[in-house]
Amino acid sequence: MKKTFFAAALLATFTFASCSESSTENTEATTMEHGDMHGAGAETEAMATGTVVETPKFDSVAQPLQTQIDQLVDQYLDLKNALVASDVAATKAAANEVLGTAKAMPVATLTTDEKAYAEEKTANVIGGAEAIATATDLEGQRAHLEHLSEAVFSLAKAFNAADQTLYYQHCPMALNDKGAYWLSSNEEIRNPYFGEKMLKCGSTEEVYKQ
Repeated sequence: MKKTFFAAALLATFTFASCSESSTENTEATTMEHGDMHGAGAETEAMATGTVVETPKFDSVAQPLQTQIDQLVDQYLDLKNALVASDVAATKAAANEVLGTAKAMPVATLTTDEKAYAEEKTANVIGGAEAIATATDLEGQRAHLEHLSEAVFSLAKAFNAADQTLYYQHCPMALNDKGAYWLSSNEEIRNPYFGEKMLKCGSTEEVYKQ
């Protein structure tokens, strides 16, 4: 029993340290070294085969909606990258771009179920983008990223609207250790909740391809 407890404590210490590296150490670390709070890179890859965000499938919608959602994804990625860079002004500008696209989402021609879902998720995008655009500091901006990320990812999946592979990623230490998700077009972890402080802390939990 003592040996088991010691091993568990040692593992916890190692995983915490891997997410607490300095920016210099993060730059030099390999995938196996930084991994995530779940352990080695092989385990992370296995976990990424699951589904975190469940959505309906509306594959036959008109092209204008898919094009608009694809644009929304690109603008979201700009916002996420601005948070990785810890750039308040760039994050605000990107949030306003997301907001404009979301408000112009062409949902009027959708069927009942499609329209209801698109309106719900678009409203969540608008709420998240408005909160980020009006926040005055990084902490305030980052506090609303997960809400926005889930809504954008849901739209992309439900309407088959992403023209690139998307990675739904998670940091267990974000938002005061509550843990939070974000969306990326790159499998390599670039943490928007901490930026350079813990750039590679996180794991890919779901991968979406058309």
